[in-house]
Amino acid sequence: MPSIMRVFKSYSVILLISLVGCSPQLQVQQVSGYALGTTYNITYFDTQFNHDIPPALDSIFYVLNKSMSTYIKNSDISKINRGDEQVIVDHHFTKVFDKSKEVFATTKGFFDPTVGSLVNAYGFGPEQSLTTLTTAVRDSLLNLTGLAKVTLTEEGRVKKINPNIYLDFNAIGKGYAVDVISSMMENQFGYSNTLVEIGGELHAKGKHILKNSKWTVAIDAPNLNPDERELLRTLKLENLALATSGNYRKYRIDDAGNKVVHMINPLNGTARPSKVLSASVVAADCMTADAYATALMSMPLSMLDDQSIEGIEYMLIFAGEDGAYDLRLSPKFPSLNLPFYKQE
Repeated sequence: MPSIMRVFKSYSVILLISLVGCSPQLQVQQVSGYALGTTYNITYFDTQFNHDIPPALDSIFYVLNKSMSTYIKNSDISKINRGDEQVIVDHHFTKVFDKSKEVFATTKGFFDPTVGSLVNAYGFGPEQSLTTLTTAVRDSLLNLTGLAKVTLTEEGRVKKINPNIYLDFNAIGKGYAVDVISSMMENQFGYSNTLVEIGGELHAKGKHILKNSKWTVAIDAPNLNPDERELLRTLKLENLALATSGNYRKYRIDDAGNKVVHMINPLNGTARPSKVLSASVVAADCMTADAYATALMSMPLSMLDDQSIEGIEYMLIFAGEDGAYDLRLSPKFPSLNLPFYKQE
């Protein structure tokens, strides 16, 4: 009977890597730590550990937090959320904003960073949650959603139709951070074969050169207990990113006994579980994968029937009968995969 592999990682992805090099010269090196509210792991190849990487990472995390963290009161995004229109955002903010506009349009609003007011109201954001979230209050907060109500000027100033609109890039920010670090590893340090992972979102650049193969990663089954993990499917990736979103762990029970999940439908303001337990997306960059993984958690399946989304492949996991899982895969997703891991 195959054993279940358990590795301490974030919600949905296990990295399958060997930390022992087969060459006496070149070895697998890894940098791990905690940032952006989660863990990170960076794998690269060198004859010795590069001690210049950790300070460079600290600098990147500082800049990204200063630009886009809603948990830091003096960050640019926090100032903007308080109605400050004089803030001139940096190029990181601009790239994330532009990608958000693109995905917002493609998903017809199911990916929407202006859902921040509702995220806070339901108790999943940095601000105080509302004691009672009535239908009337929820509908009033919907007036503050819609990325079409927000623009970015050529000078880098954010303009909002309503000053109370609250931007939240948490559904895309980790993916963007993965891309930034992946680029840093290559452009600053010269490592073109790397695996960068932050909180389960990852970018596999180049190959595992000691094995002369693509990077092997895996998607977890959506188990509620993080200590009971089961490999559902493995992927071989080269110059591709993978992101996964899910509702199966981050939720709370309200006063009426209803399950409230952190994936909020930006079109109607509800935070009820959908039929989709998790969504995994493969794309050329992790920012894109991260955004679409969030959108696919609430998008109607009929939208996927009507159109394919250019530049991504996806796998949706549904709860099946007798504890099994039902899957829906985009046309090219199976070609990325090794066989299933199955429990006897």
